[in-house]
Amino acid sequence: MKDYFGYKDKVCVVTGAASGMGKSTTEMLVDLGAKVYALDWNEVDVDGIEKYIHVNLSKKDSIDKAFALIPENIDSFFGIAGVSGVNTDFNKTFIIDFVANKYISETYLTKRMNEGSAIVFITSTGGLGWEKEGNKKEYFPLVEAKTWEDTITTLQGLNLNILPGNLGYFLGKLAMNYYVAHLQAMFAPKHVRVNAVLPGSTETGMKDEFSTLAGGSNNLLKYTGYAGRLASSREMGEPIVFLNSNMASYISGELLVVDYGSAILTQSGIQQDPMDGTTFDMIKSHFTKK
Repeated sequence: MKDYFGYKDKVCVVTGAASGMGKSTTEMLVDLGAKVYALDWNEVDVDGIEKYIHVNLSKKDSIDKAFALIPENIDSFFGIAGVSGVNTDFNKTFIIDFVANKYISETYLTKRMNEGSAIVFITSTGGLGWEKEGNKKEYFPLVEAKTWEDTITTLQGLNLNILPGNLGYFLGKLAMNYYVAHLQAMFAPKHVRVNAVLPGSTETGMKDEFSTLAGGSNNLLKYTGYAGRLASSREMGEPIVFLNSNMASYISGELLVVDYGSAILTQSGIQQDPMDGTTFDMIKSHFTKK
């Protein structure tokens, strides 16, 4: 059968590869013949990977050490790692969910992505509304900061660490969705595509944490459209793998919402916003979508 996806012998780097969407993505890439460098805090238990690399994405030095173990030329980068903020404070959550991706992109990927290669991030439907001016003013200074140190200094200067960690998750996802647009000018001249997948509610190791944010596990089903069930991790891994494949060679700047129609039902007014009347009200009071 013809190799439509084009991953055979390609160097692929996956963050968050130990579980959930990252593990599903890693398994599929191995099946497709890719050479996968799997980054995570936890051991990656997937047969056939080239190398597991331990990394703490909240620490610049740890990221630097990790990339010293990765081949110089990269064909596909998958920025999947993230935290919900339930078990981390605001600043650490934002650093893992946004600053690490920003640092990796601007320090390493700009120099090491092959021509015709691709980058995909996992962001979130929780970051919809990223284009609204009320949201942009919250994250824009952090996108514009030039270095890791400048970004951390800017973050600390905003004094947001007094807020719950889960608010750092939402700010990070708003910033990441904008950042996909920001990166187009940086990578397009190099013929490198940049996209993102925005998952709806998914059955992952963080399901209990997101249930807490939503005010109970039953409330997560409100974010599943007419599916009436949570997505599996593989159902998110599949569009992730597609976007970095040869099958998507003319797709860049896409924020692919994968939620079985939940977001568009809300945006159209057909369905009430599931965030109304839940613990997300606290979040909306800080980072609104108006």
